[in-house]
Amino acid sequence: MAIVQRAALALCTAALITACSGGSPSADPVGTAPPPPQEPQGCSGHCNNASSFLSADEVRRIVAQAVAEARARNVGAVIAVVDRVGNVLGVYRTDGAPVTVRIGTQRGVRGGLEGLRVPSELAAIAKAITGAYLSSEGNAFSTRTASQIVQEHFNPGEFNAPAGPLFGVQFSQLSCSDLTQRSPLTATGPGPHRSPLGLAADPGGFPLYKDGVPVGGVGVAADGDYGLDPVISDLDQDLDELIATAATFGFAAPLDRRGDRISVDGKTFRFSDVGFGDLRAGAGSAADLATGGGFIPVPAYTDGTIKAGTVFGTAASGVVPDSLFWPGRDAFVLVDAAGQVRYPPRDATDGEGGLTAEEARVIVDEALAVANAARAQIRRPQGSQARVSIHVVDTLGTVLAFARTRDAPVFGTDVALQKARTAAFYSGPHAAEDLASRAEVAYFSAALLPDENAPERLALEVVDRVRIGDYVQRVRAFVGSDTALADGAVAFSDRAGGNLSRPFYPDGIIGPESGPFSRPFEQWSPFHDGIQLDLVYNQLALHVAHYINQLGLPVFLEGGLLVPAPTPEMPVPLPDPPPGSCTGLARLPNGIQIFPGSVPIYRGERLVGGIGVSGDGIDQDDMISFLGVHNAGLRLGTGIGNAPRQIRADNLVVRGARLRYVQCPQAPFLGSDQQNVCEGK
Repeated sequence: MAIVQRAALALCTAALITACSGGSPSADPVGTAPPPPQEPQGCSGHCNNASSFLSADEVRRIVAQAVAEARARNVGAVIAVVDRVGNVLGVYRTDGAPVTVRIGTQRGVRGGLEGLRVPSELAAIAKAITGAYLSSEGNAFSTRTASQIVQEHFNPGEFNAPAGPLFGVQFSQLSCSDLTQRSPLTATGPGPHRSPLGLAADPGGFPLYKDGVPVGGVGVAADGDYGLDPVISDLDQDLDELIATAATFGFAAPLDRRGDRISVDGKTFRFSDVGFGDLRAGAGSAADLATGGGFIPVPAYTDGTIKAGTVFGTAASGVVPDSLFWPGRDAFVLVDAAGQVRYPPRDATDGEGGLTAEEARVIVDEALAVANAARAQIRRPQGSQARVSIHVVDTLGTVLAFARTRDAPVFGTDVALQKARTAAFYSGPHAAEDLASRAEVAYFSAALLPDENAPERLALEVVDRVRIGDYVQRVRAFVGSDTALADGAVAFSDRAGGNLSRPFYPDGIIGPESGPFSRPFEQWSPFHDGIQLDLVYNQLALHVAHYINQLGLPVFLEGGLLVPAPTPEMPVPLPDPPPGSCTGLARLPNGIQIFPGSVPIYRGERLVGGIGVSGDGIDQDDMISFLGVHNAGLRLGTGIGNAPRQIRADNLVVRGARLRYVQCPQAPFLGSDQQNVCEGK
């Protein structure tokens, strides 16, 4: 521990030297406090303009306000600020801030990420990205909101209620994803960028707004924990959340867009348990940043300088209006640093008879049409259009087309791809073979830290091993088929696969059974959920280990040298993972997803790909994917369509409960009272 503390202090000292030498201002130059939190602005996707970004001075003020509150409470903190696409604009460490935080739910669960200690700056970045990525002009969600919607019941503590609507979303935006971008250290660049720990459920992460437009997020790590809130029937005075609240003064979410003004299934989302009146420093108070801490470099995320954010919707952000492929749909696409479209429509890579570029384009086009006509579920004002991201993939997981509607939340970009790939993967004949081929998962001990007996090195010890192939046998025993996942006989949507991935089966009903892709409940937590984490666990843990290596420590795995200590002559960069490295499976390079919003795509009886949708409500996601494929099939006349009805997963009755395939909302379209829009298709 001592050497990591010394390294962290050295990094802080280096940042202060930079500040004193002109790299960053040595004092807070902002002056008077900004105006109070914004009143409702009425924005719903159209307010973004050239001024919708965080300037370097605004980043400095946001941090200074957080530091003022931390000092008023006499605690140390790490504060991270990101822009809307995840560029890290600044990370500040105060004196006395925790070097690490402990991941866990306090449920006594062992394994997975439970009990691991990770660098606090990585936790702060993950929280900031979560606040930014979950929010839009139509909704503002926080990490407290995320906590509410990823647990085993919705709401947490309501027994025999289904799991959270975004159950599993925490394992998205991963550092190993082939979609998320690597952060440029000395500048900002096109996103969306990766998160070091996925999405966070620990209170202390908020979106940041200017004039009703989301421009980024702020995250705080101060209390040493990285967990969630298992009880939402009370109000907490969470230290991280208090400091993060102070940071948002003048940049707070519009009141009528906050999660606590939005409901699903008659249940209101949580946003924050504290307000500006709970602050000790006084809302808008700003600390002198030249003393008592400093902006720090975070290898692979930021060089330690303060940066201005990008303007969302411009090439600098990586998200731009479409001008070529989907005319009249108000669509947006992803571009790279050269301004080239990253995922233009293309032919399938899985052989003759696969989807053509035109078929992929039309499927996305029809899904966009459904989204534009649909009523959003989790967006204000009521009556807004659904805002979503849409991916189409072939059976090898190759992206054949991507588009998003205006103002869709950024998290859905990566999630929609996970969904599309998961539906195609489980519906195909290669799932069992691929899973069985996967190397064992090695769970590390809690020591992602220097060895107490050898503080000059980082020693990783394996405390348990898991065979991914064992999940195949569990599924076969569960559904009563010796060929499940190997014969392509069942079409799995993510709603169906999600049914099998819950710690209670049927979903939310307390009993002795868990889904075969899940851990049994007594061994389960959102940080140890089953196959979803197991597939990506080692890449997440090794990313953190390589990060700590950048602080000057060699990394040993069970006594053998894994990564040598960096030297000025031979620095060891954080490796960019190769394609497929999230899971080791080429068809699932960014992991899997286990909440609804995808269906496989067929040409007649042959599986040819999958579509994934993510954005403004899981029932809407289901409907947009299902009807998008159906309507494209009618339009194309090439045999493309949804799975034949007789092989859809909702034909399976398992342990007395029927699996679900899709669930479409009632009267879902704006200006129409049409009912049962998916029935009979």
